[in-house]
Amino acid sequence: MQNADVEDTASGRVSAEPAAAREVSELRRRARARQRRARRIGAAVLLALPAVLAVAQDVTRRGDRLAQFEGLYRATYAAAVVESVVVWGALLYAASRRRGALRWVAGVLFVLGATFAFGGQQYFFQQYNAYLNVDVSLFASNFMDSVFNQLFADIGNYLWAKLPPLLVAVGLVVVGRRVIRPRPRAARIAGTLAPVLLVAAFFIPTQYRHVQASTPDVLYLHAVGGLIRTQLGLTDQSNQMRPRARESLPVAAMTPQLSSPRNVLMVILESVRADATCIEPDPNCRRTEYTNRLLPRRFPLTQMRSMASCTAISLAVLWSGVGPQEDRETLHTWPLLFDYARAAGYDTAYWTSQNMMFGNARLWVKNLGVSQFVSATELEPTADLDMGAPEHLLADHVTAHIGELREPFFAVVHLSNVHYPYHVDPKLPEPFQPATTSKAPDQNGSFFRHYQNAVHQQDMQVARMVEHVQKSGFGDRTVIVYTSDHGEAFREHGQMGHTFSIFDEEIHVPGFIDAPAGILTSEQEQHLASKRDAYTFHVDIAPTILDLMGLWDDPAVSRYKEKMLGTSLLRPELTTRALPMTNCAGVWSCAFENWGFMRQNMKLEARAWDRGWKCYDLDVDPLEQTDLGPAACGDLLDHAKQTFGRLPGRKQK
Repeated sequence: MQNADVEDTASGRVSAEPAAAREVSELRRRARARQRRARRIGAAVLLALPAVLAVAQDVTRRGDRLAQFEGLYRATYAAAVVESVVVWGALLYAASRRRGALRWVAGVLFVLGATFAFGGQQYFFQQYNAYLNVDVSLFASNFMDSVFNQLFADIGNYLWAKLPPLLVAVGLVVVGRRVIRPRPRAARIAGTLAPVLLVAAFFIPTQYRHVQASTPDVLYLHAVGGLIRTQLGLTDQSNQMRPRARESLPVAAMTPQLSSPRNVLMVILESVRADATCIEPDPNCRRTEYTNRLLPRRFPLTQMRSMASCTAISLAVLWSGVGPQEDRETLHTWPLLFDYARAAGYDTAYWTSQNMMFGNARLWVKNLGVSQFVSATELEPTADLDMGAPEHLLADHVTAHIGELREPFFAVVHLSNVHYPYHVDPKLPEPFQPATTSKAPDQNGSFFRHYQNAVHQQDMQVARMVEHVQKSGFGDRTVIVYTSDHGEAFREHGQMGHTFSIFDEEIHVPGFIDAPAGILTSEQEQHLASKRDAYTFHVDIAPTILDLMGLWDDPAVSRYKEKMLGTSLLRPELTTRALPMTNCAGVWSCAFENWGFMRQNMKLEARAWDRGWKCYDLDVDPLEQTDLGPAACGDLLDHAKQTFGRLPGRKQK
């Protein structure tokens, strides 16, 4: 019996052991199955994560705009999401192989592509409230030196914007090699296909204009494709307008209708907005304290507006008096103030610290016919492309040579140092503190103070030239006309810099006229004084200067008045017609289309990413925060439709 019991016990143990083993095996099988499912789910999540992050970032930046997408725009955005999933997913899948050379190729492409696409759009949106797209890349390809010049001025923020995407991209590759584990055959196919898909993304059409109904990473890749096509000469650049050599229409000889000749010195600042200066005499002025102190009798024009926030267009308007909407031929042939002055026997000069290599500007001034000319590279051969030559060199040159002009004369001093990245000499006063060169959004106030220091130092050099004129033998016969080409935005409506809108931060500019005692008639002084707080415009400058030279009523000028939109500030009338404003013109094309109309205090405007026209009453809403709707601007909408034919960013129907 004992042996039988032993046998039964052994038999039970033997039969129990396979059962336990089977149970353990089953548990292990189930665990492995769960791991495989978890890995597949994890792999799917990882592969889709870049596209998910692109959408998530887009929602945080412009969620209100995305919510308004309808119909076609929803479809194009959905297609961009699919494209994002496919491109980044394929690259990450191929990069997740555990061995093989192609995994390194895919890994490098994934990390670099994601870093630039995500980080680049992060930086670009911070600056301009819109994404980099193919239009911008085509636009920028014409002056890449300037693009890199401005980029390196803010290189810290640019690199900082790229650091998080870089770390995330590297992390995804590391995790992907642990989680995704592609099958050999599928991995080989992905390794071959992934680079092809990335290159294809450069050229796959996407919705990039107007509302930019695509994910930011897809917009970036498409922009890279535009740049590649341009560099290979595969794009039509005919619509990328830059100045060409001017050939002014003839102006007949004239005789100034003045009791005694007047000299006119025109001072044009660069990128200086109205609130960065002291337009009116102010004993407590610090912003532009030097000219404020020198010119206590000046006639302020507190509501002066430029017609564009672009230098080339503003010069065309200031010197010819025509509107910025005129065709390319008109903008390159309509007589300029220099032409009228020479026809009336005036000596002429154009002195500038602007670098004329920027955007074909040298062609624009090539045929001015002035007796004296200097530009940045003559003042300093290595002058910065954007900021030009240091303006103390310009002041040195002007003070040394203005006395060589024969009276009467018309001369223009055109400054440049307040163009971004804003020239600030550490040896000169910097009264506005704390200041920083960083363009980071959370340091906007300090960055504006850096800009204000540049304005302050520029004013020192303007004052040097003005004081030299005052102390010269011709000072009591010289009128000074002072303004800026345009203003500068500091995120008041999302954008930074200029050319991106016609909001007031970009077009409300300083303006005044200083005339020595007795040089104007009492009526002219009265009319100028009455314009103090009236809405005046750059189209008024040319008529005013012609009036100062005694030429405004001459028949030789009258034949060209048909396209001159303004009125002389020395006379009782005020410009009350509807006036076009645009940063896209026959002398300069724009990265983002924007335009509108203004009549006195009412302004109608639109940008490429706006859904429609916006109307503002500057009398009650000077910061342009409350859109009244286009109907509130009356016939300005009709003028805009007739002149521009469409909203910015929309195709012509």
